[in-house]
Amino acid sequence: MDFSKAVSVAKDEYPKTVEKTIKYGTAGFRSKAEELDFVMYRMGLLASLRSLNKKAVIGVVITASHNPECDNGVKLVDPMGEMLAQEWEVYATDLVNAKDEGIADVLKNIVKECKIDTSKEPFIFIGRDTRPSSDRLRDAVLAGANALNAKVKDFGIVSTPVIHFVVTCHNDGGKYGEPTEDGYYKKMTQAFKKLRSSGTTVGNYKPDIYFDGANGVGALMMAEIAKLLEGDMNIEMYNTGDGVLNHECGADFVKVQQRWPNNVPKTVSKRCVSVDGDADRVIYSYLDEDKRYHMLDGDRIATLYAGYIQELLTVSGLDLSLGLVQTAYANGASTEYINKKLGVPVGCAKTGVKHVHHLALQYDIGVYFEANGHGTIIFSKKGRETIRAAANDASLGAKQAGAARLADVMDIINETVGDAISDMLLVETVLHARGWSIEDWKKTYTDLPNRQMKVSVADRAVITTTDAERVCVTPEGLQETINKLVSSYPKGRAFVRPSGTEDIVRVYAEAATQKETDELAHKVACAVFEQAGGVGQLPKLPH
Repeated sequence: MDFSKAVSVAKDEYPKTVEKTIKYGTAGFRSKAEELDFVMYRMGLLASLRSLNKKAVIGVVITASHNPECDNGVKLVDPMGEMLAQEWEVYATDLVNAKDEGIADVLKNIVKECKIDTSKEPFIFIGRDTRPSSDRLRDAVLAGANALNAKVKDFGIVSTPVIHFVVTCHNDGGKYGEPTEDGYYKKMTQAFKKLRSSGTTVGNYKPDIYFDGANGVGALMMAEIAKLLEGDMNIEMYNTGDGVLNHECGADFVKVQQRWPNNVPKTVSKRCVSVDGDADRVIYSYLDEDKRYHMLDGDRIATLYAGYIQELLTVSGLDLSLGLVQTAYANGASTEYINKKLGVPVGCAKTGVKHVHHLALQYDIGVYFEANGHGTIIFSKKGRETIRAAANDASLGAKQAGAARLADVMDIINETVGDAISDMLLVETVLHARGWSIEDWKKTYTDLPNRQMKVSVADRAVITTTDAERVCVTPEGLQETINKLVSSYPKGRAFVRPSGTEDIVRVYAEAATQKETDELAHKVACAVFEQAGGVGQLPKLPH
């Protein structure tokens, strides 16, 4: 394969404009949109080689998820909906950091090391979010793909989960579903309706929700879903695109700020479902009679799922292992509830979907969630085949019904990636099955108060961690400072970790009261600022 065109297009149309080293992080490349044209071009090149390497379609998603509207980013999707393989993250980093004239050498090295047959035609699926910069950056990816004569299918403005879904469906020959946006909607909603019809609404459940679309692509997806759910769900939509993406609304805002999203009516006890800018995170919340805010995050969703699946396994009599994977951000109360009340094994992984996904693979049914609302359920080949067989075995009697529900759960959930809308449908399924209001769900256990903060630093690489990011290794002495601060607060817990995409350090804290939690988070943030090269102003005490 001749890479001279790839180099000439790079020099003439997409020259490198950023000299600092850029690394493919937990969410791919992400930065200010104006810095990304050359990055996107090179990811078009890389996706083409990855397609040849795997002899399959590779996905490219242009999004910065929950980041501000001025940012953007790109992540690649491997053949079965996985995040890009870690060894190829190294190639991505090498390619993006090469000088324009060095692109050919990097591409040749990838071809040589991976023994890629370049005589075939690459095939790429592309999707983008609603950011003003996404069209321009899509064009840059297309230019990279065209430079290597790749075939491209542009799905337009779609959520990240849609691209994961269609890539998987195309590459497995349609076994997982129809590789179209319409196929994505139909698979989930049909399974939802089947589960809905298998029982009647009882107790305190009401099929009414507010949907906070973060002024992003999730609102567009939900508009289509709502049409298919008419008669089963009453969905009132807000933040559908008239405002600024992710600004004072959406999953990240309500999770971090612990506040009701702007523009959504403050109706007592009404469930609000908030998604993020690319619709792969979801957070539930509500206001009580005193208009106090209550949030049900990824930890809550994970425990809801695990309890429901555990019940269905019992009913169906299936001998399948069930486990739940969290990160260090998981509320300590949720971990205790899962261990002691549900009796489900819990694992802790480093932050990032690729890490929790990997750990969840050790179970026949692995539930994984980050507290930020990003998660899903994955089924092993054994689990999938066992459930399908039992669901079709009439000789099992009553046990068949439990297996059939598990089979429908597999069709509601998007196994390929965390999916806000898919997750919402399964949450509503479980609440309906149990006759629960959102208050009933909240009563299952009491969260420890928690707080997250960000500290700007000159170089996030000075912070290194171990033990699934729960222990700080460098700078020397910082962990000792954190330990001393934590010991001063009842039920205190705190950790720090560098961001995967920007020069900030994230601080998480828990304690017995919110006041003590805020104090602990602030003190730890100040320690990070002082010992890890903070820039700007000292962190302020949360309100």
